[in-house]
Amino acid sequence: MFHIVLFQPQIPQNTGNIARTCAVTESELHLIRPYGFQITDRSLKRAGLDYWDFVSIHEYENFNEFFISNSEKRMFLMTTHAVKPYTQESYQDGDCLIFGSETSGVTEEIHEKLKEFSLRIPMRAISNARCLNLSNSVAVVLYEALRQNNFLNLM
Repeated sequence: MFHIVLFQPQIPQNTGNIARTCAVTESELHLIRPYGFQITDRSLKRAGLDYWDFVSIHEYENFNEFFISNSEKRMFLMTTHAVKPYTQESYQDGDCLIFGSETSGVTEEIHEKLKEFSLRIPMRAISNARCLNLSNSVAVVLYEALRQNNFLNLM
């Protein structure tokens, strides 16, 4: 299984959609505080529909707590600052796919810590287009990882 890591997510609908994606792919969801919403937020629950019982969610106070708790796993940071496209990595069962906040990405410290393991989703260079929607980005990268692993346990 893969681990989807959201660093300080801000939009409840994105996190709900990602939880739904995790549920149907048997991926675990890791959330790093602070969030831009309450975990009981109605929008979050609505976006996740009735999939909440099928997703394993782990919460952390900060990135260091997440990093220490998961130090045995391979970690990949998805960022527009990377050079290497996400399709040029060979993913393995158990990998962590880390995504930054919708509004500010991740900290410089996290960029530095994971710079050798940073990947990007190629996109057209146009002004004011920072990145894809977070839930779309997660789906794109996760399904590439799953495809490379013959869709681990999926029908």
